[in-house]
Amino acid sequence: MAEKVELKTVEGVTKESTQSIIDDVLALYPEKGKKKRAPHLAPNDQLSGKACVNSNKKTVPGVMSARGCAYAGAKGVVWGPIRDMVHISHGPVGCGWYSWGTRRNLVTGQLGVDQFAMQFTSDFQERDVVYGGDKKLEKLIHEAKELFPLAKGFSVLSECPVGLIGDDINAVAKRVAQDLDTPVIPCNCEGFRGVSQSLGHHISNDTIRDYIIETREFEEPIGPYDIALIGEYNIGGDAWSTKPLLEECGFNVKAVWTGDGELEKIAATHQVKLNVIHCYRSMNYMCKVMEEKYGIPWIELNFFGPSKIKTSLRKLAELFDDTIKEKVEAVIAKYDPQMQAIIEEYKPRLDGKKVMLYVGGLRPRHTIGAYEDLGMSCVGSGYEFAHSDDYDRTAPEMPEATVVFDDASEIELEKFAEEMKPDLVGSGIKEKYMFQKMGVPFRQMHSWDYSGPYHGYKGFPIFARDIDMAINSPTWNLVKSPF
Repeated sequence: MAEKVELKTVEGVTKESTQSIIDDVLALYPEKGKKKRAPHLAPNDQLSGKACVNSNKKTVPGVMSARGCAYAGAKGVVWGPIRDMVHISHGPVGCGWYSWGTRRNLVTGQLGVDQFAMQFTSDFQERDVVYGGDKKLEKLIHEAKELFPLAKGFSVLSECPVGLIGDDINAVAKRVAQDLDTPVIPCNCEGFRGVSQSLGHHISNDTIRDYIIETREFEEPIGPYDIALIGEYNIGGDAWSTKPLLEECGFNVKAVWTGDGELEKIAATHQVKLNVIHCYRSMNYMCKVMEEKYGIPWIELNFFGPSKIKTSLRKLAELFDDTIKEKVEAVIAKYDPQMQAIIEEYKPRLDGKKVMLYVGGLRPRHTIGAYEDLGMSCVGSGYEFAHSDDYDRTAPEMPEATVVFDDASEIELEKFAEEMKPDLVGSGIKEKYMFQKMGVPFRQMHSWDYSGPYHGYKGFPIFARDIDMAINSPTWNLVKSPF
């Protein structure tokens, strides 16, 4: 007998009312633009469990998009958070500088000694575009190795001009790796490639597969509870909340990909018993590779908010023996009263409030449960660079008939906010000031608005505090909202 799913609704929101709002937004476009954008906007069908919008398509030219590029997906998401490697942005200084530390992937260690969260760039000039930057890159890696001898390896991330002029970073990387007897991994992630930063994730996963995985083994014997935490980037210290939680449940987290990550532990991940994936979009390729090649199963879990944490821990425990199940139940029993106290503190001020989300990765669906724990409803959600399987996973999380939007433009977000009247918008830095000028409270949900962590039991009290602080700040009485 199929499990009965409770239909989530928001008062006053129907498929007809949402479609009417979408039609009004589409009317702003010329006919050609309207035809292209229409399949990317739709009312949610919660019970279908299927994507109601098209995704992973090129942005309509002339329509402002919040997307990043393939380089951003490689440098800013996958490679950049690995702490004991030097990550080189090969190209003009701008891209590397912008990508340096913007996601707040926190790391342990001493800067410049055993962790290298710094900006390394080949600083392309006009002569490099004309004559090539291969020699400059080779010299840069040699100098970096001399200055930072404890670096475990180098990644070379190519920017747009490198692909346009045909610099062979693969040949340079191979030659220098032999000279220095150190891993040098070329990542051909020129920004213009693909539809969005999602291709950068995929290219990075491929380079880890080809150059890193299986080149090392763990020193300790592998045990039955050895797992890897995949798609966890330690934004605001998230991994420092999730990893201890899993270890308290009896698991041995052998590697984290890639927040506060270590090259040698990532390289030995082919030995673990299970991959626990958090950000499905950025790392599902690698989990599937390890499942096919090494027989390692994987599971996607959600560590936002006590309800989802509890469900995820029990789902994880079902894959193991009674020892783990008992520890998981003990951990849930320990934290439940603490989380209930947080809910009782903040829910009276947040109950009935509405939130609209537009982020990348997993947050447009994973954070919905955390808002609901505080009594809030999600009236709109969408992704910058999702694929259809992301929206398949979003449909059951979103309330019925609420608006779903893919690769939304600024004008679309503005009009949806005017009509849906959210009490809070959670989105990226590019959207932040537009909504604040509209008088709508805002949280930057790419990097937790310089707060965090938000993951795990340690993160929920901080999340609740920040949401309350954003919505109920008295400063909003000084700003006149258009609605």
